[in-house]
Amino acid sequence: MKELLRTNDPTVIAYAQALLEGEDIDCFQMDVHMSVLEGSIGVLPRRLMVADRDHFRASAVLRDNDIDLGI
Repeated sequence: MKELLRTNDPTVIAYAQALLEGEDIDCFQMDVHMSVLEGSIGVLPRRLMVADRDHFRASAVLRDNDIDLGI
């Protein structure tokens, strides 16, 4: 698994996941439940991970849709 996207904005994560699903690229969201540690203030970023083999194609999909990869 490789990190594709890192952001504090949950709407960007949701949009990126929808785009990747539309291209049949499996992705996994990490650090979703970190709000328990931070107190739900959104300080810790969430990460979107993809398989190594899909990383190049997934990066291209997000760049084509003007999503800053944030890494």
